[in-house]
Amino acid sequence: MGRDLLTDLLDRNDEHVASPGADALADQRDGQRPPVVSVCCSDSRVSQEGMWAVERPGFLFTAGNIGNRVSDRVDGERVLAGSVAYPLAYTGTNALAIVGHTGCGAVGAALSAVRTGDLPEDPGVRADVAELVPIVESGLDALAGDSGAGGLDGDGASVRNRLVEYNVHEQVALAREIEPAADADVYGFVYDFHGAYGSRDGTVYLVNADGERDPDALRERVGPAHADHVDTLL
Repeated sequence: MGRDLLTDLLDRNDEHVASPGADALADQRDGQRPPVVSVCCSDSRVSQEGMWAVERPGFLFTAGNIGNRVSDRVDGERVLAGSVAYPLAYTGTNALAIVGHTGCGAVGAALSAVRTGDLPEDPGVRADVAELVPIVESGLDALAGDSGAGGLDGDGASVRNRLVEYNVHEQVALAREIEPAADADVYGFVYDFHGAYGSRDGTVYLVNADGERDPDALRERVGPAHADHVDTLL
């Protein structure tokens, strides 16, 4: 199986080398100026290049981690994660897209930790999930007091998906407080493949733009042609 997988990877690279996208690498050798950095949850079902139909290099600077978190702690101070800060500070990138996704295992693990007190055993995973625990706790408090948006009613999956969106809002708010993202356009999306927002699997739904969360305001911002990309579970 290991050899089959290795040869499959090499076959896939051969396909990449033969693709039109690889032809564009010659124009990228001396540097990069991607217009957007996308930080998404590390999940094999969620392709950052795929969701934005990126077929040629140079458009998208990608960062990923479980829970689509934008920050780290350095010497006790909350800072923008290096993989997010780098393009904003050094490559002229002026937009940050934060993308959560329905059915997020990291948010689910944080929700389980809040309810049971048990974090994952692996130390790296435990540390990442622990970063999400305070967000999930505050999200549950917000949902409990928001009966108009469904509150905590519904099955576990629907609660988790609301917390996914809540986490996106929190990450947007956090990014906008820290340089260099404070000077960038910051967009929050949820990638849906569970039918939580609509029936089209793979659709990204804009839930936040520079702190604006009102769906009507967001629809006005994106225009009628993309109004169906705006929705909220909160």
